[in-house]
Amino acid sequence: MLTKHDEYICHQHVSTFAKVGTSAREWTERVWLTAWDMSGKLSLSTGIGRYLNRNIIDAYGTVDIEDKAQFAVRASRELYPAVDEVIVGPFSYEVIEPLKKVKYILEENEHGLSYELEFDGICPCVEEPIQYAEYKGRIVENRACYIQTGRLSGWLKAEGTTYEITPDTWMGARDHSWGIRRGGMVPETGVEPQEIPEGYFFNLAFMQFENWGVAYHIRENWEGKPLVCGGEFFYPFGVDKEPERIVKVEHDFHFNPTGQGDPRRAKSGVVKLTGEGGTEKEISLQHVTQCSLAPGGYFGYNGFVHGQWMGEKFLDGLKLDLTDPDTAKDLNQCSILVDQICELRSGSDAGQGMIELVCIGKYPKYGYEGY
Repeated sequence: MLTKHDEYICHQHVSTFAKVGTSAREWTERVWLTAWDMSGKLSLSTGIGRYLNRNIIDAYGTVDIEDKAQFAVRASRELYPAVDEVIVGPFSYEVIEPLKKVKYILEENEHGLSYELEFDGICPCVEEPIQYAEYKGRIVENRACYIQTGRLSGWLKAEGTTYEITPDTWMGARDHSWGIRRGGMVPETGVEPQEIPEGYFFNLAFMQFENWGVAYHIRENWEGKPLVCGGEFFYPFGVDKEPERIVKVEHDFHFNPTGQGDPRRAKSGVVKLTGEGGTEKEISLQHVTQCSLAPGGYFGYNGFVHGQWMGEKFLDGLKLDLTDPDTAKDLNQCSILVDQICELRSGSDAGQGMIELVCIGKYPKYGYEGY
């Protein structure tokens, strides 16, 4: 099957762009954005995922307002024959300037949330190392990804209130990934499930200061042994300084005590980053606000999970009252992934950023001895 992409001189294997070089149903290509109002009142997450071997493309947008209410819109459709259109119901994605400027749109709909967000990169895109994993000889992850930090402009409307988004008040980060992906989507069926680890630690971070930034991604076992460690120090466009790969991440997080929200959600912390060229940065962080990714479909919420067949066309929406204890408890229990917006400090430099942190099972460093 030919698509518009096939007109360009950029083929990478002996087929059209309607196919990928594997039959794995876990093959996913996703664009994702996290963004926030720097005053700490609003934070959002949005993404579009394409699953060629499942004949699905889906999308979500979710916004947290002052940690009092969270809105979400989710959509899905049959991918074929419109395989080259990044449109899912009211959602669309547009590349304005490759590797620099993109646009995420959620048109007006019956679920009370809409937006038009133009992301403009501050720094060049950063490639992550290929993430590869096997389980008993079966490839469960083989994924490429690049990330970028930036500023936003446009507007956001939630239940009748419109918020202006300007580059001096909104910051964000995006990624674009493709390959065999695990986690966050409907699990592969008919195969032996992977063993639940005795303990596991995951931390993803995007941090932006005025004259430099950093992104890193680490995974550790319960003993603190690194399973994945990648990332870079990077610098704004126009600065004549090369990125530097991060080779070591040390962390000391402080978690919410039992009875004050999710006990495994960090409230503050310090990370020490070492680059291959010898650069060292110690960064302290303080939680400001957050946006739960569960309503957007990460690991599933209220009948929607990424990569799940929802029929030829699907659209729904949610409004969650976060001041209701039962709603907040339910969301916390489902929210494995949360985008935590943080104030940052490194020496005399101040900035803002986002972390995702998952600490499950046994992890003695932080006092956890089991699930």
